[in-house]
Amino acid sequence: MIVGGRVVAPDRVLDDGWLAIAGGKIVQVGSGTPPDIDRVDVDGCLVVPGFVDTHCHGGGGGSFSSANPEELLRAVRAHRRHGTTTMLGSLVSDPIPVLRDQIAALRELVQEGELAGIHLEGPFISKARCGAHDPATLIEPDTATVNALLAAGRGDIRMVTLAPELHGGIKAVRQLAESGVIAAIGHTDGVEDQIIPAIDAGASVATHLFNAMRPLHHREPGPIGALLDDERITVELICDLVHVHPTVLRLAAHHAGKGRTVLITDAMSATDAADGSYILGRLEVDVRDGVATLAGNGSLAGSTLTMDAAFRNLVRGAGIDLLDAVRATSGRPAELLGIADRTGSLRAGLAADLVVLDRDLRPVKVLRQGEWVEDDAAATLSSAIEGGVSVSDG
Repeated sequence: MIVGGRVVAPDRVLDDGWLAIAGGKIVQVGSGTPPDIDRVDVDGCLVVPGFVDTHCHGGGGGSFSSANPEELLRAVRAHRRHGTTTMLGSLVSDPIPVLRDQIAALRELVQEGELAGIHLEGPFISKARCGAHDPATLIEPDTATVNALLAAGRGDIRMVTLAPELHGGIKAVRQLAESGVIAAIGHTDGVEDQIIPAIDAGASVATHLFNAMRPLHHREPGPIGALLDDERITVELICDLVHVHPTVLRLAAHHAGKGRTVLITDAMSATDAADGSYILGRLEVDVRDGVATLAGNGSLAGSTLTMDAAFRNLVRGAGIDLLDAVRATSGRPAELLGIADRTGSLRAGLAADLVVLDRDLRPVKVLRQGEWVEDDAAATLSSAIEGGVSVSDG
């Protein structure tokens, strides 16, 4: 039983909320006087659903492009202690044989329940908007290659990002959608007339809107205008306040609304690690003051964002209310992945995935499937909690 906090339920904030948990699931959510059983008193903290990150390349010094199981787990655990209880492992562009090996390694984590699936960001993207992807690895999509990657995933590939203006792009979108894989539009130099047919063919996600795509123009809206304005598209936003200005974040989130806005980290291996030199895919990245840029040209190269920071930035930096912020970090991404019947909100019957946030919206404790995530550094995150989190017998 978790008591003493402000619980963010799907439709309201319960100022005197409590949650009863058993067998790894939430069995009851209420407010007022809780049942007289063993309690964990969170002392006025905010309790939100565990975060769901649909776009993440690594963390804690570990990259999802690695085939090293220990490195892969290190990346998962780095984000888990920041409140991400569900996540996809994202891969950057690489030659097809390399991607097959990387997919095989990530599949192990999916089968073990550490990841919710795999996201391929490329290699079917625009060289003009490739960002931190090695241009030498980029190819146009064809049916056989798309099938080969999906076959390597054995059902664990959940999303593929591509540029629909490439030769074969629309056909690939349709192929992915018909295979039950989310087709995402990103790293694209396409104009609106090339984007809309892809949406009609089944594309349903905008990969990190604004970043690595043709800019919005008042006479040619390009991908940003087409994706933001179409009710069929869920919009990813990197909410580190570096990739997208707070005002632009607020404009996009308000226009897309709580039904179409998803926050992502697009985090790389330097997340929750020290500044320095790193590798993203095949390219060298410099990280200074937490900002990751390509060593060659200074272009942004992913982020060092965590989902708890994205949540704080959306609420405090962009001025979005708590309910909409929770939707963007948990509820909507869970719906996108088709797992909203298992996680993504605090309601009876779902997994006991939750984050206890202090008054500064920093994680104090993380619960995943009914078990507290252990973290020796947790104490440093709870300085604003007077007396900490206490346990008492009913």
